[in-house]
Amino acid sequence: MLTQSSTRVLEPADLGAALAVLESAPVENAFVTARVQLAGLDPWRLGGEMWGWYSDGHLTSLCYSGANLVPVCATPEAVRAFADRARRTGRRCSSIVGPAEPTAHLWRLLEPGWGPARDVRAHQPLMVTDRPSATVEADPLVRRVRKDEMDVIMPACVAMFTEEVGISPLAGDGGLLYQARVAELVGSGRAFARIEDGKVLFKAEIGAATRQACQIQGVWVAPEHRGKGLSETGMAAVLRYALADVAPVASLYVNDYNTPARAAYRRVGFEEVGAFMSVLF
Repeated sequence: MLTQSSTRVLEPADLGAALAVLESAPVENAFVTARVQLAGLDPWRLGGEMWGWYSDGHLTSLCYSGANLVPVCATPEAVRAFADRARRTGRRCSSIVGPAEPTAHLWRLLEPGWGPARDVRAHQPLMVTDRPSATVEADPLVRRVRKDEMDVIMPACVAMFTEEVGISPLAGDGGLLYQARVAELVGSGRAFARIEDGKVLFKAEIGAATRQACQIQGVWVAPEHRGKGLSETGMAAVLRYALADVAPVASLYVNDYNTPARAAYRRVGFEEVGAFMSVLF
């Protein structure tokens, strides 16, 4: 145990203390918690380092440094320490993402050296529910994607990612990592779609999943079928699967300027409880 305020890279022996921090805010920390519950704190298995901030000898804040830089339960003092470490190591991430306030603070400190960003999404409402929709009927044609349907689902996944992030996931390595991630979600039964005549009309995945909460992501409706309510009935269906099979609470976060999506999620039963922020490079 450290006896003063300081930061260091956590080791496997720190797992219990790290999980205690993560599980203190199970919804907003779902992404990082899921990785740690699966891989522990070994950097090779985790896909990055976990930095810990100690205040008066106690671990109180974390920062995941991998493909994403993610502050976790980060106090202002911890954010400053994490920014110092990030500046020393240099930018290795493709995005900074996390709860809006500490993420904005972290970006203010890093922007002079790391900027400009390709895109900054300063306010992404975090929405949560713990019950199936009482107002929207679940689409009975939305189901789990089968392993033999990868060729069917991949074009929809690529279209969603490109539309949402602004670049194709096929850039760089030809999409190998992205295809592996989609295959992982399909293989684990966490990819859902309405497929008709070999075409995806609606799709979504349950991405991060822990014992306490899960996060729905990748919501997409084929352009020619938008405006027909498929996003609402499809989300109601995915929500039923999530709550029945994965975790007692389901969450998602959405861009604040996507007014139709926010309204659709509210109709399904999601409520805004906070906000995330994303900085994309």
